[in-house]
Amino acid sequence: MERAALDFWVGLFVMAGFAALMGLALKVSNTNGFGNSSSYRVEASFDNIGSLKVNAPIKSAGVVVGRVSKIRFDNKTFQADVTLKLDSRYAFPKDTSASIMTSGLLGEQYLALDAGGDSKNLVNGDKIRLTQSAVVLENLISQFLYSKASDTPKNNSNQGAATALPGTHP
Repeated sequence: MERAALDFWVGLFVMAGFAALMGLALKVSNTNGFGNSSSYRVEASFDNIGSLKVNAPIKSAGVVVGRVSKIRFDNKTFQADVTLKLDSRYAFPKDTSASIMTSGLLGEQYLALDAGGDSKNLVNGDKIRLTQSAVVLENLISQFLYSKASDTPKNNSNQGAATALPGTHP
C-alpha cells in the first residue's frame, strides 16, 4: 500500500510539472494573440521581409499591438504584401510607417509601427504607404567586404626609400 501511494504522488508531481511547462510555453509563445478582442486589418508592401512569419508580433513603442495575419507575394509589383491584424484598442494615424525589425542581433523578426501625425486614423482595409524592408545581415556583410576590397592603399611613395641600401641611390 505504501508503494502505491508513493507512485500516486510521484505521478501527480510529474503531471503538475508538465502542466506548468505547457502553461509557460503558451505564455512565452503568446499564442492566444487577440482572439477575444476585436481587430482591424491593414496592409503594407515590402521589398524584402527577411524571415518575417505569419503570427509575428506587431509592436509600437515596444508594446504588442497586433499580429501578422497573412503574407503573400504580388506578381505585379514583385513585393511581399503583408496583412496586419491590429487590435482595435489601438488607433494609428494614416501616415504611420511600418518597419521590419529584429529582436537582438539574431532574434525573431517583428513589425514595428511608428505613428505619424495625421488627424485621420487607419481603418479596416487601409494600406500603410511608408514601409522599410528588413535589413538582411548577409547583404550588410557583403557590402562591407566589397567596400573594403575596393579600397586602394594611399601614399605608396615611401615604399622604395625603405628598401634602398645606405650609400646607394635608388
